[in-house]
Amino acid sequence: MGITVRGGPVAEVVVAVPPVNALAVRDWHDLADALTETGADPATRAVVLRAEGRGFNAGVDIKEMQRTDGHAALVGANRGCFAAFAAVYDCQVPVIAAVHGFCLGGGVGLAGNADIVVASDDAYFGLPEVDRGALGAATHLARLVPQHLMRAMVYTCRNVTAQELHAFGSVLEVTTPDKLRETALEVAGRIAEKDPHVIRRAKESLNGIDPVDVKRSYRFEQGFTFELNLLGAGDEHRERFLK
Repeated sequence: MGITVRGGPVAEVVVAVPPVNALAVRDWHDLADALTETGADPATRAVVLRAEGRGFNAGVDIKEMQRTDGHAALVGANRGCFAAFAAVYDCQVPVIAAVHGFCLGGGVGLAGNADIVVASDDAYFGLPEVDRGALGAATHLARLVPQHLMRAMVYTCRNVTAQELHAFGSVLEVTTPDKLRETALEVAGRIAEKDPHVIRRAKESLNGIDPVDVKRSYRFEQGFTFELNLLGAGDEHRERFLK
């Protein structure tokens, strides 16, 4: 359980944190380390990021946050999410996110920063942050949906389906859950057939021409989560969620 890596030209980084892949502070940092180390391996040509269990990712472990005195868990979760999202973005080779079931909160941060997203037909994406007294990952959601839909999703906490994202072009392929891993590996395999030196430079160049600095933008969002927590709104909404 936890974060595991299966090496090779097409490497797999697999998240398995029962029951819902809600990650604790240590898990986020472990995921960041796994992605960074895998991408730095000269033998790696592409990475498939996927999960096992009921869904791709349910965001941060709110229970850990609420049972920890003070602000250490909140700060840790924010730093852990920042590290993991950045590791996807900065991975030296393309990252293909294979999304099934729910992709919420931090899951949107991971998928939104991936180079390519494939999804199963039961996948859905959303940011329930407003209902949790927090903010964040709108930076990454904006890479998946148009601007006005992104705003509506943040304000209302509504979800979108894999099929909707496929229509927008932000999900490359939608398949059945039993074929999701195979589909992701096929896409990664096509990349792995290319000259690895060219692909690594392509990844670097595409990051360099992004119109939004995703790391700085996300860090800006996180500041408002700290503010909401100081005002008491964060703790109030998290407690309500856990009841």
